[in-house]
Amino acid sequence: MDAKITHETTTNNVFPPIINNQRGRVYLIGAGPGDPELITLKGLRYLRSADVILYDRLICTELLAEARPDAELIFVGKEPGCHSLAQEQINALLIYHAQHNYIVARLKGGDPFVFGRGGEEAQALADAHIPFEIVPGISSAIAVPAYAGIPVTHREYTSSVTIVTGHEGRSASPAVNWEALAALGGTLVILMGVKALPHFTQKLIAHGMDARLPAAVIQEGTTPRQRVVMGTLATIAERALKEGLSSPALTIIGSVVTTREALAWYEQQIKEVRVQT
Repeated sequence: MDAKITHETTTNNVFPPIINNQRGRVYLIGAGPGDPELITLKGLRYLRSADVILYDRLICTELLAEARPDAELIFVGKEPGCHSLAQEQINALLIYHAQHNYIVARLKGGDPFVFGRGGEEAQALADAHIPFEIVPGISSAIAVPAYAGIPVTHREYTSSVTIVTGHEGRSASPAVNWEALAALGGTLVILMGVKALPHFTQKLIAHGMDARLPAAVIQEGTTPRQRVVMGTLATIAERALKEGLSSPALTIIGSVVTTREALAWYEQQIKEVRVQT
């Protein structure tokens, strides 16, 4: 197989005839939240052994240098309003390459099963009788706040954390129950919702969440481009807009956000590296 990077634009699922499958399988690998060193050892091992790698927009592209020189690299990333391939086409590509005896690495940002559509892809593989393995990754829901100096749980503040998506109403999934979230207490982490920030902060306040709760928006967390904006539930949307924060970003709400003042280790580390260079 020739080494190449492919930006797939296939619009149908018509492929050449299937070769008798003897070794084809798919690894659904969580690449972590951005820092390339946060991929697991197992994930890196499977990445290095793959014949074909289908990768997302939010993975650290430095990881692609770990691929074999003859591996085929296929970009299947999604961004708001612009999908290079529909999910059904991605599923079909995974099946096609595995059925043609290739070892396939499906490289996904964060963890495949935390708002990563890994469950959908695994189901498609199972339905097609394709051997597969899930390689969990470090979710941005936990790692990004950690790099901002914010533990999602802390004995002095909270013993619970809730993770939801800010892409409300964009799929067949049930709508987010903001009233229930407002009453839960604990830490709330909202992924992929920076554009909808005014919408869901207003909903939470309307349903009784304390508008004075500390909040933070973290953009491109765990990377040298990390930016953090602090505020309260009432002010965070306006502050994030004023600072021009954009995707990829997450929002964290709760009393644990106050720990950042003392625990913001990563930005200090970046400053020290820049001074040394």
